[in-house]
Amino acid sequence: MQLIAKVGVVLTIYIKKLKNYYTMSRIEKLLEYLKTSGKDSFLQHALALEYIKVGSDEEARKLFNEILLREPTYIGSYYHLGKLLERVADFDRAIRIYKRGMEEAKRAGDNHSYNELQGALEDLEE
Repeated sequence: MQLIAKVGVVLTIYIKKLKNYYTMSRIEKLLEYLKTSGKDSFLQHALALEYIKVGSDEEARKLFNEILLREPTYIGSYYHLGKLLERVADFDRAIRIYKRGMEEAKRAGDNHSYNELQGALEDLEE
């Protein structure tokens, strides 16, 4: 029974390392694409999401902020930045981000995004 438990632990560690390698590979690919694409919001958003997966919240936050400063109509970044701010307990800023995203979604007529942001805001304010 002990041998099975040890094998299970080794497999779990190996799987985690493999997942990290795959994610890092995606980060490296996105960074390469950005070298040739300049400031592409789609690629930066994707890169920020990959950074979140590996626990690099600060890198992700910088990218989301850069996107939203340059292109405030990139509505999806408001939701993910808000969630990131919640995770790091910056609740006041998360609330401001959700509200700003709701304004942009409303202006764009994007009811789906508006409702998602509103739901996130309501969950946070409860």
